[in-house]
Amino acid sequence: MFQTALYRKNIHQYLLILLITVTACLKQDEWTVPDTNCSSDVLPNFTLRELLESYSGTTAEIIDNWIIEAYVISSDRSGNIFNALHLQDKPSNPTAGIQLEVELRDSYLIFQQGDRVLLYLKGLYMGKSKGVFKLGSAYTSFGNLQPGRIPRHAISNHIVQSCDASISLIPKIISISEIHTQPVNTLVRLEEMEFTEEELDSSYAQKQLQTIRKLLDCTDNEILLINSGYSDFYQEPLPEGKGSITAITYLIDDEPGLIIRSLDDVKFTDKRCEDYVTEFTSDQIYISELADPDNNNSARFLELYYSGNKPLSLKGWHIDRYTNNNVEVSSSIDLSDYVINPGQIIVIASNAEAFEQTYGFPPDMAAGVNSPADSNGDDNLTLVDPFGEVIDIFGVIGEDGSGTSHEFEDGRAFRRNEVSLANPFFTPSEWIIYNDTGASGTINQPQNAPQDFTPGFPN
Repeated sequence: MFQTALYRKNIHQYLLILLITVTACLKQDEWTVPDTNCSSDVLPNFTLRELLESYSGTTAEIIDNWIIEAYVISSDRSGNIFNALHLQDKPSNPTAGIQLEVELRDSYLIFQQGDRVLLYLKGLYMGKSKGVFKLGSAYTSFGNLQPGRIPRHAISNHIVQSCDASISLIPKIISISEIHTQPVNTLVRLEEMEFTEEELDSSYAQKQLQTIRKLLDCTDNEILLINSGYSDFYQEPLPEGKGSITAITYLIDDEPGLIIRSLDDVKFTDKRCEDYVTEFTSDQIYISELADPDNNNSARFLELYYSGNKPLSLKGWHIDRYTNNNVEVSSSIDLSDYVINPGQIIVIASNAEAFEQTYGFPPDMAAGVNSPADSNGDDNLTLVDPFGEVIDIFGVIGEDGSGTSHEFEDGRAFRRNEVSLANPFFTPSEWIIYNDTGASGTINQPQNAPQDFTPGFPN
């Protein structure tokens, strides 16, 4: 018993000597920390969201005695965040977030994640830098007032901890496509994420440089990850797998980004995503009608029909026009924004207003003057899939249609009912063609709009 007590006494003496030695080696401002008294009886009289909504467009001093509550979501323990606290208005499902600039290293020793804090705003400055709201003191940069770091001695005048215990933060689970709807400076989690294959041989950051790495989800949507070259983990290799990432939403050059607090936020332990196919081909989509009305050349249009039994994404698809006898593409229509459903017809007009006035309903798409939908009847058209293959064609490329079996000048060309598949080789027998001067096999009878046309309806 005596030996144990003596041992403990010697240990305590040793620790005291060590503490005195370390203290003597530190500068006074490195050793001093802000007052950390807590408060339980002060109530907020304003909200963080109201504060952001009060922003006038320029950095300005807050002169009102506003007090708001917020929750600490950041940590500078790993060095990826420096002299800043990231705060949001609620521990879960936040509606607002802000960055508080502070002259305080190792702030995680005082302000822990999940701490509820009260911000005394009078005398602080609020501004916006590259889309990010910031609070702090003020400094001038190139004649412009900017929010800067609150001096160490003044921090306790503006930020006070609640005496409540830290609360568990619940990151909002979102997808990359939802990042634009999430407030900046709030905590989120994204699932099924991985680093781009091109960066897998890289570390998180280059030494002493802010470094951007790219993250992808399994459908190849992309978001940026912002890392500091001063962080404890900057030399760590990027993980090769996929998984979840918890991070603070941010902006870099007005593009959505993420900031992690430590490597504990990155849990990429699963097998990487399989290649995601977003482009498809099919011979069940084809040109079904072409129109060059004799009485109204502004009412020209073309139709596509889909005979398949499940929706087809048209990402990468396009329609090309070869004017007269040209062998080079004259104009093109990009169909990438469309998904066509079984039995659906897509009507593409040259002039949307004229089309609606003529036929009584708006087209699905307006392609404009000189587009493939604006052909005067002697041009050649191709429907091309995402892989560059011609899936369907009208006419003969390199041959002016005038006086041929593929002229529909002042008339109409439409697919026969028995046709249900595309054809990459022009076959006149698949078409019924009206014109004013076409070759044998066509009908020399000009067509007038709207009565001689059926846009949007099967022939």
